Amino acid sequence: MSTTYFRSNEVEQRWLLYDASEHNLGRMAAKIAMNLMGKDRPTYTANHLTGAHVVVINAEKAKLTGKKGETKNYAHYTKYPGGYKLVPLARVREARATDIVTLAVRRMLPKSKLGHDMLRRLKVYEGAEHPHVAQAPVKVEA
Repeated sequence: MSTTYFRSNEVEQRWLLYDASEHNLGRMAAKIAMNLMGKDRPTYTANHLTGAHVVVINAEKAKLTGKKGETKNYAHYTKYPGGYKLVPLARVREARATDIVTLAVRRMLPKSKLGHDMLRRLKVYEGAEHPHVAQAPVKVEA
């Protein structure tokens, strides 16, 4: 018996749709990362891009449990002395709501060129409208 390896062009292109208002952020991000890597399919091959395209709508309404809404901060460094900044979740949500979902998923993907290509297959939108209707994404229920 031999193992079958798949290349990126041999795997069917799948499109999935997540509504962030119906899912908890961390659990949704973990499922999206598995979909982007392709680990939810028997055609998974570690060194090829065999995952799905994922569309996330309603990113501004992503649910968080507990007190994360008040206590969660996003850190970044400005490359200047003393430039370590903590930005509260509320300010990120009103300025760039899509970054909340994108960062949660990005941190669960491999830190490599292939992981960067997987992240490019993630499309995140603040509202309920998206321009990928022609691809007929399959809605993933909570």
